[in-house]
Amino acid sequence: MASLPILVLNSGSSSIKFSIYEASNGARTKLHEGAVDGIGTDLGKFWIKDERGNKLVDETPALPTRAVAFKLVADALHSGAFPSPVAIGHRMVSGGPTVQENQLITVELVDEMERYTAFAPLHTPIAVYIMREALRLFPGIPNFVILDTYFHRTMPEVATRMPIPSEYAEMGVRRYGAHGISYESIVYQLQPNVPNRLIVAHLGNGASISAIRGGKCLDTSMGLTPTGGIISGTRTGDIDPGVLLFILRKIAEEAKDSSAAADQLEVVASKKAGLLGVSELSNDMRDLRDSIKDGNTKARLAVDKFVWTIQKWIGSFFAELNGLDMLVFTGGIGENDIASRAEICTGLEALGIALDTQRNNVRGAATISSETSSVTVRVIPPAEDLIIVNHVVRLLGQ
Repeated sequence: MASLPILVLNSGSSSIKFSIYEASNGARTKLHEGAVDGIGTDLGKFWIKDERGNKLVDETPALPTRAVAFKLVADALHSGAFPSPVAIGHRMVSGGPTVQENQLITVELVDEMERYTAFAPLHTPIAVYIMREALRLFPGIPNFVILDTYFHRTMPEVATRMPIPSEYAEMGVRRYGAHGISYESIVYQLQPNVPNRLIVAHLGNGASISAIRGGKCLDTSMGLTPTGGIISGTRTGDIDPGVLLFILRKIAEEAKDSSAAADQLEVVASKKAGLLGVSELSNDMRDLRDSIKDGNTKARLAVDKFVWTIQKWIGSFFAELNGLDMLVFTGGIGENDIASRAEICTGLEALGIALDTQRNNVRGAATISSETSSVTVRVIPPAEDLIIVNHVVRLLGQ
């Protein structure tokens, strides 16, 4: 196979991350990576690094809109300083009920995915915008959508079906999951020795956990949207529907109409809840840990709630898998927060999980279980861009 430069685009609510890989004969080499951060704030940053980590671009531009932000990326990639991509891969959280396969992007496909913005309201609008701009600014270059939901497509109906009337299920309301590209990357990195019974906890500002049997997803914590499942930085996680109804009725007393009330409820559930809502301080685990040292009881409660919820999901998935061979921590908190890993594993000894304190005192990839633990506990950073490149190469071959 000829050497193929592949561009990966990963858009967030206030950032656009990207990387350029060279793909050839099974080899994958990251040539460059960069990001535009702080879109819509006064703290804009634009940087690009080479494969050795040297910064080639390091700017603090004004980034009032995502249009300005993506133009910076496109102009840099068109400058001649970087290899021109032969294909572009886009991370997409959810394509809705009608788009469940990774595939070539067309204008019609983008229109179809945009119909289901409510399935990932914080992510889909900017992802759709970036896709449209990429089709315009990189004419003639094939663009592919790589879905976070793709890995979870192997879940059985008993896991995906919501306990709701069929009329809503027929509209596509079901469990889809998220962070699937991250989970797929963990399975990929464990090959050829993928454990039969595996639980992976992707813990970051957005957090989820998945039960994986034989390398395929059996169940996952997030539901229709990324708001469900584990308590996250600013998201509720699973919650009694009656709580949302109570809040909605309170909001509706002053909202101008039902749509405005629903929008306000979405802000509460997705942007003001979670670690931020409980602590009334921050959605950043580092801030909460610092505050705990100062005796902040609300910060302590927020972290305890986070840990407690994850322990419950691990116990639930242990039962679904009928045992456990390996537990993997990944994501920003999973990789870097030593205390969270220790607190989560403490109390799970009945499941055969035993952490080694010294081994756990690390940030980044490691095996952190004790010699006596019947369950191997590992920390593995995700390799999402690599998985996106692999899918793009496969789709190009088709």
